[in-house]
Amino acid sequence: MEKTRLKKLRELQKRVSYKFRHVDILDQALIHTSFANENRFEVSQDNERFELLGDAVLDVIITHLLMDKFPQYREGDLSKARAAVVNETRLSSIARDLGLGDYLLLGKGEELTKGRDKDSILAAAYEALVASIYLDKGFKSAFKVIEKHFSGILAEESEEGFYKDFKSQLQEYSQGSFKATPRYVLTDQSGPDHDKTFEVDILIHGKFFGKGLGKNKKQAEQNAAKKALETLLKNRQGSPEVMDQ
Repeated sequence: MEKTRLKKLRELQKRVSYKFRHVDILDQALIHTSFANENRFEVSQDNERFELLGDAVLDVIITHLLMDKFPQYREGDLSKARAAVVNETRLSSIARDLGLGDYLLLGKGEELTKGRDKDSILAAAYEALVASIYLDKGFKSAFKVIEKHFSGILAEESEEGFYKDFKSQLQEYSQGSFKATPRYVLTDQSGPDHDKTFEVDILIHGKFFGKGLGKNKKQAEQNAAKKALETLLKNRQGSPEVMDQ
C-alpha cells in the first residue's frame, strides 16, 4: 500500500474512533465497484460483499440498542423503529459526518458525477466500514463503534419519534415509487435572528410536492415531508405531478 494512502487511512481511523489491526481490510471497504472495474489488474475485489455483511451487523446491533432503550416494544414496533434508524438517509448522514467520501476509491465516471456525495454510495460505504471493523476485531468492537456513531440519533428519538421521521418515510416512498430522492429547497426565511421562520419546498423530479414552515431548517423540512406524504398516500399517484403551491 502506498504511503499516501496509508496516511489517509490513519486519518480516517481517528475520525471513526477505531484503530485497525489490518488496515488492508479498511482499504477494501472503501473500494467502490467502479474503481475495481477500471483497475482490474491492481484491485481484485470491491466492497460489495462487505456491504452485505455490514448491513446484517448493523441490523443486529441497532435492534439490540433499541431493545435496551425501549423494553416495552414488541416485534413490530422494533422493526419500524429499526427501519427509521437504519436507512440510506441516516447512514449517508453518518458517513458525511465521518468524511467517508474523502477516502473512497471511485472510478472516473463516479468522480465526474459527484459520487463522493451520493447518498447511495455513502450509505453503502458505511455498511462496508461496519463490516471491516467486524472482520478486523469482531462483534464487540463493531458494537462499540456503532453505538457511538448512532448515540446522537438514538438520544434524540422519543418513543414516538421513530414514527414521526417524515423525511425518512418520504425518502423510502419516493425511491420506491419514483426512483428519485426528494430535494429540499430553502425558499424563504423571515423574522429577527432570535426568532426566525424558515420555509422549505420539496421537489421530486423537479416537481413541487410540498411546503413546510419551521423555526429551524430541520423542522421546516420535516413539516414539508409530512405534507408531501399525506398528499402522496391519499392520492396514491403513480408519477410525479405538479401540485398547487
